[in-house]
Amino acid sequence: MKLKNIIPFALVTLILGLNSCYDEKMEWGDPYTHPAAKDLPLQLQEKISRYEALTAYTTFKLGVGIDFNLYMNDATYRNLVNQNFKEITPGNEMKQSSLMDNSGNTDFSKADPIIETLRQAGLTVYGHTLVWHNQQKASYLNSLIAPEIIPSPGESQLDVSALLDGSFTGWNRNNAGGITIVEGAGLNNGPAICFATTTAGNEWDTQLTSPEIPAVSGHAYRFSFYVKSEAAGQARVSFTGMANNYPWVNGGALFSTSGAWTEITYDEVWDNAAEANVPFTAVSNAIKMAFDMGKVPGVYYVDINSLSVIDLDAAPAEVNYISNGNFEKGDLTDWTASNAGGGVTVTADAKFEGNYGLQGIASASSANEWDLQFQSAEIMLDPAKTYTMSFWIKSDIDGKGRISFPGFTNEWPWMNWDGTGSGALFDTNSTWKQISFDFTPEYKEGVRAVKFSFDLGKVAGVTYFVDDVKVVEKAVASAPALRAGPIIIDKPKEEKARILEDVLNKYITDVATHFKGKIAAWDVVNEPMNENGTLREGSEDLSATSVFYWQYYLGKDYAVKAFKWARQADPDTKLFINDYNLESASGAKLDGLITYVQYIESQGAKIDGIGTQMHLNINWSDTTAIEKMFQKLAATGKLIKISELDIKISSDENPSSPVAPTTEQYAQQADLYRFVAQAYTKYIPEAQRYGITVWGISDNEKEHEYWLTNDAPNLWDADYARKHAYKGFADGLAGKDVSADFTGELQY
Repeated sequence: MKLKNIIPFALVTLILGLNSCYDEKMEWGDPYTHPAAKDLPLQLQEKISRYEALTAYTTFKLGVGIDFNLYMNDATYRNLVNQNFKEITPGNEMKQSSLMDNSGNTDFSKADPIIETLRQAGLTVYGHTLVWHNQQKASYLNSLIAPEIIPSPGESQLDVSALLDGSFTGWNRNNAGGITIVEGAGLNNGPAICFATTTAGNEWDTQLTSPEIPAVSGHAYRFSFYVKSEAAGQARVSFTGMANNYPWVNGGALFSTSGAWTEITYDEVWDNAAEANVPFTAVSNAIKMAFDMGKVPGVYYVDINSLSVIDLDAAPAEVNYISNGNFEKGDLTDWTASNAGGGVTVTADAKFEGNYGLQGIASASSANEWDLQFQSAEIMLDPAKTYTMSFWIKSDIDGKGRISFPGFTNEWPWMNWDGTGSGALFDTNSTWKQISFDFTPEYKEGVRAVKFSFDLGKVAGVTYFVDDVKVVEKAVASAPALRAGPIIIDKPKEEKARILEDVLNKYITDVATHFKGKIAAWDVVNEPMNENGTLREGSEDLSATSVFYWQYYLGKDYAVKAFKWARQADPDTKLFINDYNLESASGAKLDGLITYVQYIESQGAKIDGIGTQMHLNINWSDTTAIEKMFQKLAATGKLIKISELDIKISSDENPSSPVAPTTEQYAQQADLYRFVAQAYTKYIPEAQRYGITVWGISDNEKEHEYWLTNDAPNLWDADYARKHAYKGFADGLAGKDVSADFTGELQY
């Protein structure tokens, strides 16, 4: 049911003089009724003013989520925090977006003073939060798992060495002080050109012009790079030696930038005569490009490693999808010896060309193809394309082998290995021979990647030598030579999971270790569940800058690992899982969370407590559902914390203008604050009560720039005066109407 009037209305008529003095208890009547008399708010204010600080009314821990800038700079705000609460949850300062820099390193320079200040004030700190899908360093994380983009076809004609070494030799800077190289600020943690435009002006006021780029007059070119800015911005690229030196891109003379990396490409330009886009063509044998970043103030970053100038009419370049296929790394990097037989090594003695090749020895007992087996790293290929695989192989004596394809529907196909006819196996001898065949990817259901497996164990005692393994796209004679665009090689989900697991492990370990002994408890995993009780898997969005779903990549066990890593880093800190809307009437989300907690612990991790956020609203909060939630939470035996309590007044999810609550609405809000505190104490056994944290101090707009804007959800109003809600919450904590015991003089 929705919360209405929890306690029936009873109004006691008051006959009060201007300076009345009472020696007996004041008879204000039921404080949880809707006021009818015009002087009731004045009476209520008198009552509220006589309440003590909130900590006087309970023995369990009271906490508050704070804005640390306000805490440091507003004495009234700081005093209210210090007087009324024992534990602090920093609102943003301990989330990943605050603790991790753009290079993936943890930076504690801002958080450390906060923690020390709070501890000196005698307050404990609750860490919020180690693993969440919001406020993550998503740009950095996505850069680690982003596809490899190979500018194809052709090599870039632009020499960026003078940018990489920071010398700018050959590059012309207009406003040199505002154009620098910043290591780690680019894609994939690489270097970037930083343009600092301090005032609005002409495009060329902050300009970087390239050296001359050799070109072929009449050839079409593609100029491309990735760019982002610290705030919304605009810029352009101008040219010398092209058919149109001031081309539009994306429908305008300027391209737009934001905090997300965006690829800008110039490869077609509008031709008025043809009324169509035409290839971007050189009209000179020497061309230049200029970054014109002076139009809109801001800080811009251009990724150096993605900066390329491609001749689209040059001969196509071959791209090998097999990593370390020539073994020139000198070891088995990107290869796995599944069954090593008599040994699988990379050695100079096995080379066909270059410096190294691979040697595999079938043991004396070898009889099956897989008794000597080594595999490439998993790669993703396009099912719509045809590929050619080739390699050079020989053996010390006559041998036999095959290639199998883990991941394809036909894993062990018969092939026309060397053009002489189909068979299950190819033959080898002491002379190098090249095996080459074409194939089109056909994946098993649910699979999107393949490994290439050399199965050479059929004949015992043979030593094989393998080199120059390639998988390339099969040329299509009818296709335009160089207009297909870059080749994008995606990372398999397994590889992404390995990369991200290492990152998350290091992050949790670094953060929990750094704050060891300084944090009373952690939200280890925040908001893991969907409303229907299933795990919030999320999805992949490589353009996202804040949202990042760890569980999408790491699966159901991401929380198991997170709790284990946090426990190892700081064994003495209490570890919580936390979610919102657990008080919903259906109970599905709560049931799902409890089941997930049981699963996590069944896998060997230990959870100390469960946090229920309780962002409520006077218009649709269900008191019966709240009671059931507390009963179910208590039955888990875990510590239970109300972690982010606030109560909205507006029924509008996002009101466009500030609400003007009525006295009745304030009374309803007070009722609900009281009810929650009383229900928590009633249903959660004393040994399981970690405490209640309210989310914010006041209704001041400085506290609500991003959260519950234009509402009045807190215990103090915008001027830091106690609201009716303060009394309701205090009474709920005390388990009684505290003001019923007040005696003394009443003043108006």
